[in-house]
Amino acid sequence: MAYRQEPPPIQENDPSEIDPIWTSSRTARQIYALGEVEKTDEPEDILPQGEERSEQFVLEVSEYFERLDSIQVAIRSSLAHIRQSRIAPSAITAPPLGFVPPSLGVGLPRAAGASRGLQEERVDRDAWVGILDALTRLKESQPHE
Repeated sequence: MAYRQEPPPIQENDPSEIDPIWTSSRTARQIYALGEVEKTDEPEDILPQGEERSEQFVLEVSEYFERLDSIQVAIRSSLAHIRQSRIAPSAITAPPLGFVPPSLGVGLPRAAGASRGLQEERVDRDAWVGILDALTRLKESQPHE
């Protein structure tokens, strides 16, 4: 069982000045205590003041919620695509334990268990084509004997 630390009691000068709603529950007391915390900015903080501060807050919060909205739209569209494609849920599984994806993409598994990505296969193919081309040019440049 985890130990829960209770917040310090509300420091009151005159209990009649505090609205009884703030003493009705533990949560209300915590909210009241948070409201009593002195709100100060550090002198080295370069923060706008007054109306500019509110505007900056609105801009930053708007950007944050736009990012959240784009994430949820991407998740919803992915789920809709999966449903539309009728992909079986069993096909969407985590890779086996210890699976390390190839560094340059996905490829076909090899018999030995080592797989290479499509980009790695293309680099290998292009290297052999380059070797063949170089040997062909070398053979053509030599005088026929």
